[in-house]
Amino acid sequence: MTHPFHPLRGTRYELLERRKNWSADRVFYFDGNGTQRSFATNLTDVLPPDAFLEASAGRAPFRLADLLELRERLDRHSAKKAGI
Repeated sequence: MTHPFHPLRGTRYELLERRKNWSADRVFYFDGNGTQRSFATNLTDVLPPDAFLEASAGRAPFRLADLLELRERLDRHSAKKAGI
């Protein structure tokens, strides 16, 4: 498991399991001391490469689907604040 932006980039761990904890997709492993640890799955190479990221080659910082989801969340938050 590796991720290009994580400070442990290049460190390899043996995957113990992948599961959802409190709606978060996580991968679990044992560290060098034998302590069970976890990472968010999207911080590893367990998932296949994101086709958008590969196609955009770093030229687009946001995906349309992510921006639309952010907009929906902001709208819901604003509606709660306004008491709607």
